[in-house]
This record gives sequence, C-alpha cells and structure tokens, in this order.
Amino acid sequence: MAPLTPGRQDGASSRASPVPDILETLRPFGDPLAIKLYRMALAHPPGVPILPCLDHEAMLHQQVAPHVAVYLQERATGDLHELIFVPDRRRIDVDTVSTWGESSPGARARLTSMLADRFAGWRVRVIGPSRWRADGRVAAACHAQVPLRDVLLDPDVADVAARVSRLQMIGALMEKQSRVASWGVRTVTGPLLPAAGVLTYFALGSLSDTIGTDLVALLRYAVVGLLGSAFLYYGLKAVQLTDMANRVWKRSAEYSLILAERRRLEQRSEEQGHRV
Repeated sequence: MAPLTPGRQDGASSRASPVPDILETLRPFGDPLAIKLYRMALAHPPGVPILPCLDHEAMLHQQVAPHVAVYLQERATGDLHELIFVPDRRRIDVDTVSTWGESSPGARARLTSMLADRFAGWRVRVIGPSRWRADGRVAAACHAQVPLRDVLLDPDVADVAARVSRLQMIGALMEKQSRVASWGVRTVTGPLLPAAGVLTYFALGSLSDTIGTDLVALLRYAVVGLLGSAFLYYGLKAVQLTDMANRVWKRSAEYSLILAERRRLEQRSEEQGHRV
C-alpha cells in the first residue's frame, strides 16, 4: 500500500489523509462501522459515523501522536475489532478492551495475521485489559448495559439510546461513590494517622525496659509504616474508582456520539431518497 501520512496537528491537512488508504486496505477483511479521529483530517468521509477520539481529546498536553481508530466488523464471522493506526510511528494497536465480548481469540489471531501481511513494516500490538486500571470491570459494566454491537448495528436506535442513557447515569453514580470514598480517606487520614502514631509511640515506649529500645523503635516504625500504607492503599483505591467512573461516562459519551451520527446519516439518506 502507499505510504501513509497524518494530517497537520491543527486539524487542517496539508498532505493526503492516510484514512482512505487504510480503509481500502482493510476492506477485503471487513467493513468499517465507525471511525475515531485524533488530529487527523478526512476530506471525504465514508458513510459511517465519524467522531473525535474522546480518550485523547481530553488530554490537553497534546503529546499523543495523530491517529485514527476504526471499529471493524470481520466480514466472514461478524466479529468486531477496534484498530488504532498511528502513521507517524508506523504502529497498529488492536484494542481488545473496547470490543469486550465481541470477538474471539481466533478472530484476533486472523486479524493480526492480516495486518502483518497487508501493513508490511508496521508494528502490531494487541492491547489487553489492565488489572491495575480495572479495565475488565469497566468493560463488563458497559457491556452489561449496552453491547458495542448494538450501538454500531442495532436498527432500533431509540432503544439503544435509552440504554446508553442508563449507562451514563451509572457512570455518574459511580463518580459520586468515588467522591464519598475519596472524602472519607482524606477526612480520616489527617487526624487518625497522627493520633495512631502518638498512641503507638507511648504504648510501645512502655515496653522499652522489657524488650529494649532498639526493638521498640523498630516496632514503632513498622506500625506507623503499616498504618500509612493502609491509608495510601485506600486513597489509591478511591482514585481508581474515580478513573473507572470517568471511563464508564466517557464510553457512554462515545456511544451517544455514534448514535447521533447514525441518526444524521439515516436522515441524510432519507432526504437524498426523497430528492430522487
């Protein structure tokens, strides 16, 4: 295939957009169902939903390379995949989290084999769920309310939109719960940790004559360190809950944009049909 080059960072493209070449290369394998763009231009968009890449548009430091993400349906099996193309780095990421429950390991193996064959010189990575970020829990929560397949393909857009609204409310509730945990940790840590340190100091100090001052000092450090570690753990868990809630809300926002684009495309198709 022809060399691929991204558009300019400001969104205006002084060079040919790589997206048409990418889609043309993928077409024998599957059909694009939606496209997400980050700092790339698309002069002649195909008849599928086009939306911004919300994951990276929220990062204001602008240190992420321009890229295009494609939701692709494998023609032979109907499996769904998300592919992220980063032309500047000649890299293709296969995101298995966003398509949770929509593709099999065998389908991903066929996909990566196809990419390695048709995008020679590009590095292909398969991105799995992160336990630290609880990607599996977020993906399962989203999939339980509204599967990605329904967002992209279900003809009853109104019903899917209602389910996406419920998912958005769940994300908002998760964010409120994370605030409760965060405020609880901050409220308790301030007074309780110093108080526990003082009590530990005097309680263990009374054992100096029995077990020795060196062992008492070691026990003091150990107890205070364990208490501090416990509070740090709960603080990090509160941060993780907030991050999970944000990702659930962001996924619902992406689904809403896809549905809005589907409605717009359907309306435009109907208008063109009336003109004919």
